[in-house]
Amino acid sequence: MDKFVSVIVTVYNTAEFLEECLTSVTNQIYQNVEIIVVNDGSTDGSAEIIEQFKKADSRCQSIDLHENHGVGFARNRGIEQATGEYIYFVDSDDFLEHRAVENLVQSIGELPFILGRNKRVSNKEDSLIEIDDSEIRVRRHKKLFKVFQNLTVLNSLFSMEIIREHSLRFSEETDCYSEMAFLLPLYIEYKNVYYVRESVYFLRVRNDPISNPSLTQLGREKLLTDFVVVYKQLKEQYKGNNTAEILLDKILLHLYRSKFILIMRDATKINSSFEQLASAMERIDPEQYKGQNMLVRRELKALSKQNLKSYKRYINFHHFARETKQSLSSKKKMYRQIYKDVFLKRPLKEKTIVFESFLGKNYADSPRYIYEYMVENYPEYEFVWSFNETNHDLPGNAKQVKRLSLTYYYYMATAKYWVSNMRQPLHLQKREGNVFLQTWHGTPLKKLVFDMNEVYSANPKYKQQFYEQSRLWDYLIASNPYSSDIFKSAFKFDKVMLEDGYPRNDTLYINNNSDYITKMKTKLNIPLDKKVILYAPTWRDDEFYEPGKYRFNLKFDLNKLKEKLGDEYVILLRMHYFIADDLNIEGYEDFVYNMSTYEDIADLYLISDILITDYSSVFFDYSNLRRPILFYTYDLEKYRDQLRGFYIDIESEVPGPLVKTTDEIIEAVLNIDVVTEDYKEKYDAFYDKICSWESGNASEKIVKKVFPKQ
Repeated sequence: MDKFVSVIVTVYNTAEFLEECLTSVTNQIYQNVEIIVVNDGSTDGSAEIIEQFKKADSRCQSIDLHENHGVGFARNRGIEQATGEYIYFVDSDDFLEHRAVENLVQSIGELPFILGRNKRVSNKEDSLIEIDDSEIRVRRHKKLFKVFQNLTVLNSLFSMEIIREHSLRFSEETDCYSEMAFLLPLYIEYKNVYYVRESVYFLRVRNDPISNPSLTQLGREKLLTDFVVVYKQLKEQYKGNNTAEILLDKILLHLYRSKFILIMRDATKINSSFEQLASAMERIDPEQYKGQNMLVRRELKALSKQNLKSYKRYINFHHFARETKQSLSSKKKMYRQIYKDVFLKRPLKEKTIVFESFLGKNYADSPRYIYEYMVENYPEYEFVWSFNETNHDLPGNAKQVKRLSLTYYYYMATAKYWVSNMRQPLHLQKREGNVFLQTWHGTPLKKLVFDMNEVYSANPKYKQQFYEQSRLWDYLIASNPYSSDIFKSAFKFDKVMLEDGYPRNDTLYINNNSDYITKMKTKLNIPLDKKVILYAPTWRDDEFYEPGKYRFNLKFDLNKLKEKLGDEYVILLRMHYFIADDLNIEGYEDFVYNMSTYEDIADLYLISDILITDYSSVFFDYSNLRRPILFYTYDLEKYRDQLRGFYIDIESEVPGPLVKTTDEIIEAVLNIDVVTEDYKEKYDAFYDKICSWESGNASEKIVKKVFPKQ
């Protein structure tokens, strides 16, 4: 166990992960190491973090490259400086289980190299795994090709002797697949590969593959370009070496079937990718085709002969047959296939608009108010509403279609205009001529999408999917200057921002009168002799139990609230639309009213005398009414510091007190006039910041900008 190991960490713009990575390296149980950190021209603050570790740990040294040369170049510089008997590579966005190096050193014996286990994780919490290494076992990997098919040197211990003997180096001409040049000589020389399952290396799946992707998250076109360069170089270098050529051909075929063929689903990309792919396929041994099915063999032959016309015919049929086979497995997939292959080829209806609110859950929010203005003023348009249940009482003569039905897909394919306050399904395609008005659904307090570091939700691909969906938007509504600035950053939005206020807030100016409030209270069976408290909390990202469904339990004492406030007040509950569980209010029916399924929260604002919320954006809209707001922030530290983070200082900027217990809620409500007076100056400043664009006619302004009138 006295083997000296050189740990080579290559860094390029990974400051957000680097401290965690280097901490996992310096905290390894096996301490007989030198740590060579190669900074490959980072511009994001990585250099400062590296310096901190060098000062704190004498084993750390650095190589500072002034320009970015790529991971292959950086690893080669690390090898040249290394003095260890063994080399161990680390990527700076990953991290190690604390026994990873020790378990490899303990197991390598006289072997020239040995592999450990790699585990993909989205964040540190995913790395909490149990490892029983009471008896470390060295195992022979039975499927040698499978090992090299992964094309990674991570969590492998290589003897410096074998590196020198075979002059092992990484390719420096590309960003991706530089490992092939390093690994190929080992595949040729050794027939057995040994690994230690108890040595674990955590490969981080970055949750933001748009702003700063890892090499594995680069687009397939980039992967194809780089692979072809390395493949052709190695084919030439190892010409006549049957073992090497067969391996290279197998890897090419594997990547064609798993990655490159997917590029060809998009007909617009076939021409640009064909030449590169064909230049590689013409070097492949036709004997390698034998394991493929007949259609793929024809594709490969067309590529090797550089016959673009034939290839297009085969590949288009390939994808059509595959999608058709999938479509026959369910009605949902069949509808998507008909949408793609039939409806999208129909002409656009220039005067048709599809409206949707909260993924078809209700008739509400800004899409509702835009629609109602257009019904009165733009009768020449055809209106379609998408609902989960098509039994809504709408003004005008809009057609109601069931969301994700065949009729829905027909109108989504043929309507020129889409109006929605949420993201659309990923499989919907925006045609040339389509116009998407994204109204969004609130002014943000919580950090959104690309302004978030970690994503604590059920979907680790959240940022990538959000980016793809938001590229469809042509117009985005911002209700105030604060929102406009945030949306540009958080959504990476660079098209037309409509800065006219929220259509959904028009009613707060138009209907803020006693007649309307009395009418709504009567409609909802709310006692006319009681004041109303509206409780509208948000959801917690980490309280999900399956994608899109979140739990929430009331965190205050209803008995005590009823006892102290019940003579004068009633409480309306309005839970976030993500929250799926029904709340149990049995025994409190004369005091608590669950309005979570009521379609338009604006009506609840209007009939409420006090709003209690937490981190929900409802308080931004409610502030238009200039009525009291209480913030029930019982989990402030966790929510602010761990889950999401805020755009404003909630403790100093919000227009109302932060309360954390049932008793504090009661005290604030019983003294609401004092609270109002205490927060008047802060409320006025907040109103000027958030409500300055609101005038009660946002719908009119926006419609005139987006929809041409005859």
